[in-house]
Formats: sequence, structure tokens, C-alpha cells
Amino acid sequence: MSIRFTTKALRGMAALTVAAGLALGVVGCGGGGGDDEKPDRSASASKDSGSSADAQQGQSAEPLAELKGQDGLLLTLTSAERDSGGFLTVNGDLKNDGAERVQVPAALRGDETEIIQHGRSLGGATLVDSEGKKRYYVLRDTDGRPLTTSDLGSMKPGETVPVFMQFPSPPTSTTEVSFQLPTFASATISISG
Repeated sequence: MSIRFTTKALRGMAALTVAAGLALGVVGCGGGGGDDEKPDRSASASKDSGSSADAQQGQSAEPLAELKGQDGLLLTLTSAERDSGGFLTVNGDLKNDGAERVQVPAALRGDETEIIQHGRSLGGATLVDSEGKKRYYVLRDTDGRPLTTSDLGSMKPGETVPVFMQFPSPPTSTTEVSFQLPTFASATISISG
């Protein structure tokens, strides 16, 4: 019975993620010139503290961690929040901090067969709870697609892409975990919620 509930919950979460992505895409295509990024950021930022989008765009707020990857890629983690459904969502921005166009490495998706067949993603991300001696992998939907930002291709110099990764939530007593992503340095991040 719990497997059926988990399957339904993951299927619902995947549908919600797709619906949210489509809604953000529609908002982003609504015009407004150079404000294309603001709806995406304010939609995710409003969950954090309810303050204005400008304060949440990483300029005023202190990031949880900044991880350097290969070819000038920089991953800034902005939040790691538990929700009531037993999930932990890590949000951030992937930026091409170099001077040339960069192809997002395929290694970021990890090496699991089920994830590889679904294209470039951040499916290789893991969280390590050193006190609880557990490693948490990115969740997948019933078709094996990772619950993370996907379809990552090449990035122009200075381009920033908002990203997310969803994991099973560590116990509430765990307040810090080590975040790891292939080709990037690892970092310790704090969990809220």
C-alpha cells in the first residue's frame, strides 16, 4: 500500500513540476523586455520569505554555497528547504562565469542507466548526511526521469539558469548536509524547514 502511495505521490509531484515549468514558461514569454528572469525568480523566492523579488535575486541574500565546476561553470545554491511531504528541494543558479560558450557536461547527470536515457540534467547530485551516515540521491518519477532541472545544453558567457534538485528529506534532526555534484567542488549546506 505504501509503494502505491509513494508512486502516486511521485507521479503527482512530477505533474506539478511540469505544470509549474509550463506556467513559468508562459509567464516568461509574456513580454516585458529584459524582465524575463524576474518572474522565475520571484515565483521561487516568494516561498522563502515573502520579500520582494529584488531582495531574493542573490544580490542581497547570502547564498548557502558557491561551487566551482569545470570550464568556468559556477553553481550558487540559494536554498535547501524541507516540505511537509517528506522532500528536500535544493534551489540555485548555474552560471557560465567564463568568457566562452560552454557545453554543460554530461557527467552532471550521473552514471545511472535510468537517468542517462533522459538527457542532460543534474541527476548526479547527492546529499551526504555524515552524522546519520546516509547518502541521498535525486528523486525520480515513475518513468525514471530525475526530479531536477533537465535539458541543459550550452550556455553563453554570463548566462545564468535557475536550477532545482529534489531529494528525500533527511531526518529533522539533520540541519547540515554535504552537497555533491560531479565535476564540481562539494560544499556543506544548511537545511531550513
